[in-house]
Amino acid sequence: MTFPTYRWLCAPAGLATRRQLAARGLRPGRQPIAGQILWRQDRKGGPRVAYLYRIDAAAPKRPATPAQLAALAEAMRVRRTCPACGRDIGYCLPRRWPACLDCQDIATENGCAATEVSSSSAHAA
Repeated sequence: MTFPTYRWLCAPAGLATRRQLAARGLRPGRQPIAGQILWRQDRKGGPRVAYLYRIDAAAPKRPATPAQLAALAEAMRVRRTCPACGRDIGYCLPRRWPACLDCQDIATENGCAATEVSSSSAHAA
């Protein structure tokens, strides 16, 4: 399919990208793509594209259900829990870290490598 194509920052008023719609509390709904913006080449050699949708035809975003909000809260709680000591550390633990900084410090003091941190060598909660 072909769409009207605009250069970067040259799209007409009344059209917005998905992110711009989301910032206004809207979603495209089932409307067709109204245009596109093409700009610089990406690393694979092709142009980057952002599809545009009509703002006046956009639908309001659906609110999350209580079950979805509970699932997100649980997922964030798991990401904040140190696997070695089991406490909530208050920040999301990067996946490349085997444990929280306190547990890694204890392992370093004991002469262990940070990747060998286990719940037996971790500090008490």
